[in-house]
Amino acid sequence: MNEDIPHFNGNASMIDLPIVSDPRGDLTFIEGGRHVPFDIRRVYYLYNVPVDSERGGHAHRELEQVIFALSGSFRMKIDDGTTKADVWLRNPRRGLYIKNMVWREMDNFSQGAVCMVLASHFYDEADYYRDYSEFLAASKAAK
Repeated sequence: MNEDIPHFNGNASMIDLPIVSDPRGDLTFIEGGRHVPFDIRRVYYLYNVPVDSERGGHAHRELEQVIFALSGSFRMKIDDGTTKADVWLRNPRRGLYIKNMVWREMDNFSQGAVCMVLASHFYDEADYYRDYSEFLAASKAAK
């Protein structure tokens, strides 16, 4: 089920993944193009993040992502150049789908938090906006 982030113009939504439960525990799986709206080209994860650290601080020209808190919790601050929202991730079955041209920052990591990211493209530094004012100018020009 995709659930839009209120007032975020469809540029971000929550994705619920399937769960298979039995007395031995829970299993959740992800299929690119089926559970996420793109073919998965890259997977990476963040762990051992100090609780007072901030991550992200960029946007992507083309890349789309789904971000999960596999363990613990953290806050995603997202901004499409017009609207801002804070989203707390803490359920390993719920991911935040972020389209391209959305600025993202992460903070408030709990002790032991693990963040997994599914990406639509291979790493390409040229795809990044790392300067917020440059991102805002490109965002306004695209609208």
